[in-house]
Amino acid sequence: MNAMLKAIAATAIAFTLTGAAYAEEINFGIISTESQQNLKPKWEPFLADMKKETGLDVKPFFASDYAGVIEGMRFGKVQMAWYGNKSAMEAVDRADGEIFAQTVSVDGNPGYWSLILAPKDSKLNTVEDLLKCDKTLNFGLGDPNSTSGYLVPTTFVFAANKVDPKNCFKAVTNANHETNAMAVANGQLDAAANNTENMALIEKNQPEAFAKIKVIWKSPLIPSDPLVWRKDLPQETKDKLKNFVLNYGTDKSKGDVAKEKEILAGLQWAPFRPSDNDQLLPIRVMELAKAQAKVEADANLSEADKKAKIEKIEAEKAGYEAKIKAKGQS
Repeated sequence: MNAMLKAIAATAIAFTLTGAAYAEEINFGIISTESQQNLKPKWEPFLADMKKETGLDVKPFFASDYAGVIEGMRFGKVQMAWYGNKSAMEAVDRADGEIFAQTVSVDGNPGYWSLILAPKDSKLNTVEDLLKCDKTLNFGLGDPNSTSGYLVPTTFVFAANKVDPKNCFKAVTNANHETNAMAVANGQLDAAANNTENMALIEKNQPEAFAKIKVIWKSPLIPSDPLVWRKDLPQETKDKLKNFVLNYGTDKSKGDVAKEKEILAGLQWAPFRPSDNDQLLPIRVMELAKAQAKVEADANLSEADKKAKIEKIEAEKAGYEAKIKAKGQS
């Protein structure tokens, strides 16, 4: 009996220690806006400071696409992540995620903009030129979970003009921002989605490629990217992470503030600000607008079914728009 009790006690202690160790491990997900080779040196100093300041075992988590980070959070392999708004919405809805902070542009902009790029010497100069839809053009969209590379252009360019990209272009591909920009610069794509943040990086790091690109469309403002953690993290761990993130690069930081500001600038950011899931409200409206356009264009639906679906979407959209108005968001 004593041997059995000792075995049970040993198992309980081991389980407790394992749980404690797990709670202290933070795999930080980083969406694939660029190659891992480019992202890693930008993020490593920030994550090293997070590890040092919080005492948590912080490790980067890279995936080949946005879905890999979302699924990593869903299955508990990622405890915290940097997302775009569209991928953050997926993490909040499907992966037990919760927004707690928002990035701030290093140049003070309240957000960023989606772009459509074309080669500098292209005859394409406007959206109207792009949407001639004679299936002669090769177009590059972003990752399906990208806000600026996918959701915004499909909402404001294609859905708004009742155009299905697959029926418009010779070929439609999906890639990260960097890959799309370089494909346009090299003449491999006739046009592609991108954003102002990535184009600033291309201008800085690959000026020859930047000189071969022009912008033919710019979106409405997109809210700055969120940081998301799993809701089930221990409150003590959340407090450590939140204090670190919101104090980083400010006069409240316990570290070298000047160095921290340099690290943030390498990520194209100034110090973070607090946020919550409501920053996704404009993104939810965009997603519903895209869904409504799809229903309106569906020739297989009866008029009655189409009307019912559209009424449901419009009611949901109106609810989100009312919340946006109440919060004073644009």
